[in-house]
Amino acid sequence: MDYKKYVKIVKDWPKEGIEFKDITPLMDNGAAYKAAIDEIVTYARSKKIDIVVGPEARGFIIGCPVSYALEVGFAPVRKEGKLPREVIKVDYGLEYGENILTIHKDAIKPGQRVLITDDLLATGGTIEATIKLVEALGGIVVGCAFLIELSYLKGLQKLDGYDVLTLMSY
Repeated sequence: MDYKKYVKIVKDWPKEGIEFKDITPLMDNGAAYKAAIDEIVTYARSKKIDIVVGPEARGFIIGCPVSYALEVGFAPVRKEGKLPREVIKVDYGLEYGENILTIHKDAIKPGQRVLITDDLLATGGTIEATIKLVEALGGIVVGCAFLIELSYLKGLQKLDGYDVLTLMSY
């Protein structure tokens, strides 16, 4: 399926010079959204995963239906102060500063095979931080799946050594 037909490019958002890739039209189209999720599910089945992990918020939009289809759990990765129980955390760089991501300390069991999902791979910082959290808990990242890769931002370089699926590239 040509998923790009369902992505709207929004110029100069959230700031001038940025071409934002809006996936809401893809999500609005049941057949396109299902096809995209099904493609990620097929990929995940080949990896024999035990759990899906996704960073907020759009990682939830992709990861939850994948975990549902596979009948495995989903573990959210959130910004600091958003998870109610004991967490581990990692600092990571953003384009304009620093941020902190957290995961519940008991979210991943040692040796679990993990699929990380998100809507977009840009610079790779968020996913690199998510990988660090998973691996700190003893999880094995066996794949990362994205709807979109912004190849010009070279985020894939930060995921060297990890298996990656992207459905679209810009």
